[in-house]
Amino acid sequence: MSEKAILGIETSCDETAAAMVTHGGEIRSSVVASQADLHARYGGVVPEVASRRHLELVAPVVREALERADATLDDVELVAVTHGPGLIGALLVGLQAAKAIAWTRRLPLVAVDHLHGHVASLFLEPDPVEPPFVCLLASGGHTLLLDVEDKTGYDVIGTTLDDAAGEAFDKGARLLGLGYPGGAAIDRLAREGDPEAFEFPIARVPGLDFSFSGLKTALLYKVRELGDAVDARKADVAASYQRAIVTALARRTRQAVEERGAARIAVVGGVAANSELRAALPDAALAPLPLCTDNAAMIASAGRFSEAVAYPRYLALDAYASAG
Repeated sequence: MSEKAILGIETSCDETAAAMVTHGGEIRSSVVASQADLHARYGGVVPEVASRRHLELVAPVVREALERADATLDDVELVAVTHGPGLIGALLVGLQAAKAIAWTRRLPLVAVDHLHGHVASLFLEPDPVEPPFVCLLASGGHTLLLDVEDKTGYDVIGTTLDDAAGEAFDKGARLLGLGYPGGAAIDRLAREGDPEAFEFPIARVPGLDFSFSGLKTALLYKVRELGDAVDARKADVAASYQRAIVTALARRTRQAVEERGAARIAVVGGVAANSELRAALPDAALAPLPLCTDNAAMIASAGRFSEAVAYPRYLALDAYASAG
């Protein structure tokens, strides 16, 4: 490997990921080991199960990321790792692995905010997005509107008052018997249905915030109302439910752009992979599909614009579960 690079590590939820990214933003490798099949039997992520699986996977995933980049640890000049928010046990696995690698090589380490990582996925080659822009970050754990003025961070201008959009997708899929992960399952089924077949509520809350709990409850009532007929109408229900989620996200994003006088929209996070959301915001800068869900390339990217902690002071760093 001709150029030294940043080793990124991500274990905030149920993906064990490692990547090698240059300071110029070129992805030399990106490896993601998903636990989706492992958690599908439970209908969602089980934190203790996720932590144990991360322990098994983190070393092999790092090795594979180095191999794919045709690199060794001698080619790593900086280690970047997610330290929050996320599942605390899962985060600690990645953080301790990163500390061990950095400490043994006497390298600096960057502790990355997971949400900053999602935004920084937009700054990678081959088509980096330049700030400023308003960014919709929608995932299983977060739904935020962010004012991104530069590459070092963001200001939160809107958030969800209850469920995240991705959580609403997952819970909706569970009510419809579609399994986990729910977002992709609803997206697939919705293509066969009529999005105007059923009317679901779109919450009207003050400012630029979101609310999805009422929508989820409305779906529960609709499933009960349909009873045995729900299977025959499942595609229509999925399409109508998805339309309500996407409409809420797109409307609020457009409102934020208008209020902030922003020239550009960007969309990141797992829900950014949703086909209807991508169609609803055709002028938006979208995270590439492989970088929508959790990955380590975005963490390494954020590490380029964050302050590194010198050896060995990062040994005192801790993980945190919640943002704010």
